[in-house]
Amino acid sequence: MTGLSKIGLESAQKEIGNDAIVVSSDARSLTDIDALAAQVKAEFDIIDLLFVNAGFSIPTPLANVTEAIYDEMFNLNAKGPFFAVQKLAPLFNRGGSVVLTTSVANVKGLPGQATYGAAKAALRSFARVLAVELLPQEIRVNAVSPGPIDTGILEKVFPTEEMRTQVKGHTVGINPMKRFGTSEEIAKAVLFLAFDATFTNGADLPVDGGWSQL
Repeated sequence: MTGLSKIGLESAQKEIGNDAIVVSSDARSLTDIDALAAQVKAEFDIIDLLFVNAGFSIPTPLANVTEAIYDEMFNLNAKGPFFAVQKLAPLFNRGGSVVLTTSVANVKGLPGQATYGAAKAALRSFARVLAVELLPQEIRVNAVSPGPIDTGILEKVFPTEEMRTQVKGHTVGINPMKRFGTSEEIAKAVLFLAFDATFTNGADLPVDGGWSQL
């Protein structure tokens, strides 16, 4: 398990237990990705699953998007995942699986999400192409596409309680199932794609309460 937050990594280590190895790694940094691949090879030699979950949105209207925001969205949401797969693919056991995390934003026209949605759409395209390229190694590549998930991310994106309440109310109101999803529901979808869906390749599985479909 990797992450940039020391507190987050320590919390994950405590919850999962000492059998898990946590690594401080910046998903945007090719140097860190290279170091991660080297550590994985040293610790495990081969792997069965790569779940690429790093991602973040900075909601910004078109007129306010800067080059820095544009680059940040693509570096974290598209470039980092692409090179993570590239560097770790040689370590895969035959029959292994890659699961990428896209977003409902790659198919919905969400205001303020132009750069985030485009970066996630690029990641969805990567899933298709990499699924073809990695077929000779018998590695399947799929994606899970979350809708609104209650992860606490709104507290980081929206600075005031009033804004968070407004966004939550609007989001629940337009979702067919009238609620947020949970991290556990995403985890179940990832495990399904990784291990049970053995005849599924290049797919993007919506886990969004029907938002992108209904």
